[in-house]
Amino acid sequence: MSKLRQFPSRGAVRVARMRPVDLLVLLGIVALFYVVIRVGASTDQPYDVDAPPAVSTDPGELPYYAARSLLRMFAGLVPAVLFTFVFGTWAARSRRAAKVIVPAIDILQSVPVLTFLSITVTGFIAMFPGSTLGLELASVFAVFTALVWNMAMAFYQSLITQSRELDEAARLMRLTRWQRFWKVDVPSGMIAQVWNGMISFGAAWFALSASETISVNGSDNGLPGVGSYVAQALDNGEGMRVTLAIVVMIAMVVSVNFFFWRPVTAWAERFRTEDCELAEQPRSWFLDLLRRSTVPSLLGRTARPAGERLDRAMRVLGTSPGRLHHDPVRRKRADVVFYVLYGAAVAAILWQACTYILENVPVGEIGHAAWLALVTYGRVMILVVFSTLVWVPVGAWIGMNPRVNRIAQPIVQVLASFPSNFLFPLAVVVLGASGISLNWGAIALMALGAQWYVLFNVIAGASSIPGDLREAADDLGLRGWLRWKKLILPAVFPSYTTGALAASGGAWNASIPGELVSYGTTTLTAVGIGAYITQATDSGDFARNFLGAVLMSVYVVIINRLLWRRLYRFAQKRCAL
Repeated sequence: MSKLRQFPSRGAVRVARMRPVDLLVLLGIVALFYVVIRVGASTDQPYDVDAPPAVSTDPGELPYYAARSLLRMFAGLVPAVLFTFVFGTWAARSRRAAKVIVPAIDILQSVPVLTFLSITVTGFIAMFPGSTLGLELASVFAVFTALVWNMAMAFYQSLITQSRELDEAARLMRLTRWQRFWKVDVPSGMIAQVWNGMISFGAAWFALSASETISVNGSDNGLPGVGSYVAQALDNGEGMRVTLAIVVMIAMVVSVNFFFWRPVTAWAERFRTEDCELAEQPRSWFLDLLRRSTVPSLLGRTARPAGERLDRAMRVLGTSPGRLHHDPVRRKRADVVFYVLYGAAVAAILWQACTYILENVPVGEIGHAAWLALVTYGRVMILVVFSTLVWVPVGAWIGMNPRVNRIAQPIVQVLASFPSNFLFPLAVVVLGASGISLNWGAIALMALGAQWYVLFNVIAGASSIPGDLREAADDLGLRGWLRWKKLILPAVFPSYTTGALAASGGAWNASIPGELVSYGTTTLTAVGIGAYITQATDSGDFARNFLGAVLMSVYVVIINRLLWRRLYRFAQKRCAL
């Protein structure tokens, strides 16, 4: 009797071979880690308040400055994503938490970063005395604040408009809260989240360029970066080096789009929930390269045991509740306690704020500042209406045509990511030559950085329209205005609401530099709260700076209650796909 062989045949054993694409991916990963470690190590340098760091305008320094700026951008993106997942989910799953989180986000995304940047810089410098790490963290915090509010609101909106079928399926299957988050919540909002991440990332370039040149106690501190390079070149009157920096920044934006956002956009299509596929899927050459490589799958298999252990550990969070109704008496009692504590906290904050303002600002000036805020609010609403009329049709056309989307997205990304304050000196020249008042020109300056929120959100909403709905509309013969009324407008309305709200917040932010611009010896000033805050900041008057931020917050709360909250509820009840 022959003995069976106890080892597999040579054909059954296949030695994993390193393919050229695997070698290319590994080299890319090693190079990325090397650049991050090398650039990150230079963030902790000695810092002297009396001799702050200076920025060189040598063109040879631009690649290094570009790497520093990119590192700050992605360092701010990571905590922004974590904040979005935690607080967006908390607000969507807790009715009481939403009463606090949503208004707070509405206010914070409309309060200009520049109004409290000097405060955060002072705090971070105190945390890390004698080191530039405090300045670096202040810059990253500015990027974080520019990114997080729009992303959090978009994720919250995707959760509250989630289909009832998905909610009931998660409850019936008794998924843990951790499983529901990763299996249902994140995939259902992935497409909108990616698009909002792109527009928020683009808007954060403005905050980065402002934070790289920070004034502390009357001294200017320049962090190595493209924004500080441009600011220094403008101060020196070096027009050619400003142009060179603009070219480098455009190259940065295109590279980030090609190697990061375009692959993420194409990857997010896997989470589209529909029966039929689009005629042409978004594609990415770089993503196709990664998919042909075995390195990502090998890394995934290596990390899988840790993920499984984490999933088991997160069972302590409990499961999704199996019932949709609760005891009304118990809920009412809890609501009473919540509103009493919430009201007391808000009243205490308002009392302290009003006391501080009245002690430092005359009552008559408060009324004048309120009128200035009303003027700026008029500019904000004109911008929102203009963006709606122009970019809703354009965004729907781009989002529903993948071929157009692939061509237009890099262009829109460059336009949205370009810091609008780089163009303000040119605006001074144009407005001065044409004789147009800055009172009207400020609307255009504010639109340079705010209108893209509407466009990107509408593109995201249109691109997420299920293909079966599109085919059904074609079969029913929906054309022209009827197609817009029955399919496109209802489908993009939730995303448009998020974009319009973010655009109004971005317009409030842009009013700070947009209502008072200067170039050389020429300074133009518009009537508005933005110019009021800028003048208070330049003179070091924190009380008037704080008054301007409070008045902005008051207007934001009022319009949110009268308009945006109602639009959100309408989108949730009538326009959820």
